[in-house]
Amino acid sequence: MPTVSRVLKGSPPVSQRKRDRVLAAVQELGYRPNGAARMLVTGRRTIVSVITSNTTRFGYATSIQGIEEAARTAGLLVAITVIDPGGEDEVAAAVDLVLGQPVAGVIVLDFDPQGTRAIEALPEGLPVAAVGSSDVGREIPRALFDDRLGGRQATQYLLGLGHATVHHVSVPGSGRPSGRTLGWRSALESAGAVVPETLEADWTSQSGYEAGLVLARTPGVTAVLCGNDEIAFGVIKALQVSGLRIPQDVSVVGFDDHPLAALWTPPLTTMGQDFVELGRTALAFLVEQLDEGPGPQTSPSTIHLIERESSGPPPARSVTGPARGARVGRRARPRPR
Repeated sequence: MPTVSRVLKGSPPVSQRKRDRVLAAVQELGYRPNGAARMLVTGRRTIVSVITSNTTRFGYATSIQGIEEAARTAGLLVAITVIDPGGEDEVAAAVDLVLGQPVAGVIVLDFDPQGTRAIEALPEGLPVAAVGSSDVGREIPRALFDDRLGGRQATQYLLGLGHATVHHVSVPGSGRPSGRTLGWRSALESAGAVVPETLEADWTSQSGYEAGLVLARTPGVTAVLCGNDEIAFGVIKALQVSGLRIPQDVSVVGFDDHPLAALWTPPLTTMGQDFVELGRTALAFLVEQLDEGPGPQTSPSTIHLIERESSGPPPARSVTGPARGARVGRRARPRPR
């Protein structure tokens, strides 16, 4: 019986021969584990709630994938609660729904203001972890991706190709400027480059397309950093229909390494990060709390540039001419050395 239990929970060590025999017997008997019965025997709740405002965007969906995969290995079930668009009332309704279930703990995708508010609304004493880009706010374990570092590295990369400045189409922040925007601005200020006005988008390709049409009419645009890859897809399309070539006229860099990024035309240069691993890390933090392990901690992910064909040097005319972005921005003061 212990061998059967280890196989069903995915726990080692079980030889492959014994595992195959147990799984064959499970299939023949049509056995299904009963989580409710297990909870009555062990006294341990087995449901992990994930609170999110979206389940379809790349970062959200793949974080949930990592949480679910790790939960399955740990013998836990995942229930997803989506916060309806709106304000405090919608967040409160989602939290009430979660607390009405026999949950072992909660993981919040802190990618937007709804996620941030949900963390604050959850009661003390309930095991909580988060996936996000900032550790500001309530002290809970967080699997972090370093947006600010990524924004800075992407901007430095484009400046290193010879661009006088880098324009930016931003994603919404969690009640504050996104780390990607802060990193972009920091890199430009450190280089003494023009800091153009940002264009705000809403994560979608359509919002990127609309921003791209504005950029196509803006003098001095030779490089664009987009807040995510979906925005970059829209920006590229808008620039192309406006008669501009990518990257010969304008270089475009995205963020996240969406599965379509390598297949886009041209293939998209982007900052890659492993959302699946972030989800797994958040689940591990939650399990540690359930086992009364270490207190709050953070675990930053590794972010890295993936260079493809959407980026290159600026057009020859912009190398010797004035900084064309100066019309739509301001020149930062060089920092004292």
